[in-house]
Amino acid sequence: MAEKKSLTSFDSVMNNLKARKFEPVYLLMGEESYYIDQITDYIAENALHEEERDFNQTLLYGADASAGQIVDMAKRFPMMAERQVVIVKEAQNIRNWERIEKYCEKPQPTTILVFSYKNGKIDGKKKVVKNIEEHGVVFESKKMSERELPSFITEYLKKHNTIIDNKSAQIIADSIGADLSRMTSELDKVVLSLPENNRKITPEIIEERIGVSKDYNGFEFRDAIAYKNIEKVNRILNYFDKNPKSGGVYVLLPMMFNYFQNLMLAHYAPQKSREEDIAKWLELKSAWQARAFVTGMRNYSAMKTMQIISKIREADAKTKGLDNPNTEAGDVVRDLVFFILH
Repeated sequence: MAEKKSLTSFDSVMNNLKARKFEPVYLLMGEESYYIDQITDYIAENALHEEERDFNQTLLYGADASAGQIVDMAKRFPMMAERQVVIVKEAQNIRNWERIEKYCEKPQPTTILVFSYKNGKIDGKKKVVKNIEEHGVVFESKKMSERELPSFITEYLKKHNTIIDNKSAQIIADSIGADLSRMTSELDKVVLSLPENNRKITPEIIEERIGVSKDYNGFEFRDAIAYKNIEKVNRILNYFDKNPKSGGVYVLLPMMFNYFQNLMLAHYAPQKSREEDIAKWLELKSAWQARAFVTGMRNYSAMKTMQIISKIREADAKTKGLDNPNTEAGDVVRDLVFFILH
């Protein structure tokens, strides 16, 4: 039982799959589809030899297949192969988990049954989860927080023999956000375009290959806000307002909210003198990431920070048309920025 529970991290699941230690049942569920797809695709591509798949690999969909059909398929014996694979995509649409719960009490040892359950999860107290946990793998794929993204980018690129500096990683994280499927797709494109003798990603390469300006981006905007660089803030604000391809001023609101929300937390840190202390308190991966918060605490008191967070919420509502029949989004954000800086 303890051994099964140790497989609940993505790396541990993948390490066992690569060692060809397959379990009879996998319940892959959660809000982050990237890791669910990675595990599902690996099993689909590697559990069976190519010549075995025609007769021994079945793809079902939760909305189309009944629980009874899934169980019947899982109970079959493989044909001229060591095992069979049954993959159920969109498992969140399965209606009768009781049948599956019963099957998972004693799953077929020659079957690998995979449930790809996205955009939610099954209550861990339900018997079906406990049965799968006992005889197979239950993996919850959680959404990655904004603060974890730069480290994810750095580690992902490292596995592809590519390096990236802290600033560049933050620029990509700010511009793409926590959609890991889109993120890895963009990173793969950049990696493929790099020459073998120069495997480093810089802000210039990001601008050229991803289309995010090295001078006008969320990272530079947040940095300018933290340091109260009024000229730079207005220059970037004008760029976003006049360039729809940048996402417009709308994309700046969540960036500001995320920064000041974390700045509020930083104000309550027990130790504030060093970047390392703030990084640890905010659960950042490196002290470098804490620099903007150490500076921000000098420029914005806890009271002012609280007021700014309230104003950002108000501005967000106005850009969506609430209590604001006429003011353009650009003007709403300009008023907000003026309040922040003065």
